[in-house]
Amino acid sequence: MSALFSPYQLAGLSLENRVVVSPMCQYSADNGSATDWHVMHLGQLALSGAGLLILEAAGVEARGRISPGCLGMYSNDNERALERVLNVVRRHGRAKLGIQLAHAGRKASVDVPWRGGKPLKPTQGGWETVAPSALSFADGWILPQALDRAEMDRIIAAFVRATERCVRLGLDVIELHGAHGYLMSEFLSPIANRRTDDYGGSLENRMRFPLEIASAVRQAWPREHALGVRLNGTDFTAGGIVVDETVAVAAALKARGIDYVCISGGGNSPKQQIPVKPHYQVPFAAEVRRKSGITTMAVGMITNAKAADQIVTSGEADLVALARGFLDDPRWAWHAAEALGDDIKVAEQYERARPKLWPGAKFVRPELHP
Repeated sequence: MSALFSPYQLAGLSLENRVVVSPMCQYSADNGSATDWHVMHLGQLALSGAGLLILEAAGVEARGRISPGCLGMYSNDNERALERVLNVVRRHGRAKLGIQLAHAGRKASVDVPWRGGKPLKPTQGGWETVAPSALSFADGWILPQALDRAEMDRIIAAFVRATERCVRLGLDVIELHGAHGYLMSEFLSPIANRRTDDYGGSLENRMRFPLEIASAVRQAWPREHALGVRLNGTDFTAGGIVVDETVAVAAALKARGIDYVCISGGGNSPKQQIPVKPHYQVPFAAEVRRKSGITTMAVGMITNAKAADQIVTSGEADLVALARGFLDDPRWAWHAAEALGDDIKVAEQYERARPKLWPGAKFVRPELHP
């Protein structure tokens, strides 16, 4: 068995393999509630062969959504709608199920990507945004309201209520979104956080609010259930967070009972310069894992099965997550296992499409079946 398809114990959760479907916004919710699209989208990904499927970012309050089409976890309607989706997905899928809880901060209130993704004015259905400091993300974006202590407490309470909904829904994993320039990431980054109180300036101060959120969620989330945080290894721009700071944040999270971190990058500045290439963010994950000792998930242009297996084999990361790779090929894990000589379990209804029962495999992937 390859390292990639070996089992992994994440807190009290037994994963069949190290392949993870990363959270991917679908912008197809109705007032924060999942729709039939989510049944189709998540259903096929639960059959993908991945050991863990993490649902898209769900706003812990309505103003914390990225767009009006984003998933929410702030109302009874949101909870009931997602319960319907999860019932279908669990009935047929094999993957363990998680969700990413998020607050978009100053990058909230934008249109969906296929309509340009531009900031929405109140006359267009937009809303007031909040942030560590009253600094807009870019020219033309809404000027956010700087959070005071009372508002920060309200947001922590929203994360806790959303967590309680996740408990009732029986989800296996919660991942807190602390990357990509959303609210937790904004507090961590010197680019967005210009506060002069106990929540700004030094890294110790900048991480204080994200740690308060993580601690509150940890207390509300059963200990046997896995809790992770997605972090930026870098902001990919001068003056932003750097990997040594992320190591310190990861260590502080570990000390508070967080089970894993997923290391990504960017999103705090429109001036970012991202050197997109295969595995371009894996070195950050490797550095965080080596120096903090926390379970680490790697992301970023991971597309090749043998290279993904090497990430795990070499100790650069414990888990490997793909996003658009699964949109491109919803059976990526099947094909990766095939390339690595592994035989993974698939739905009985699809067994006939496996190479041992389907002669067509040698024509579709001749390099694997000479």
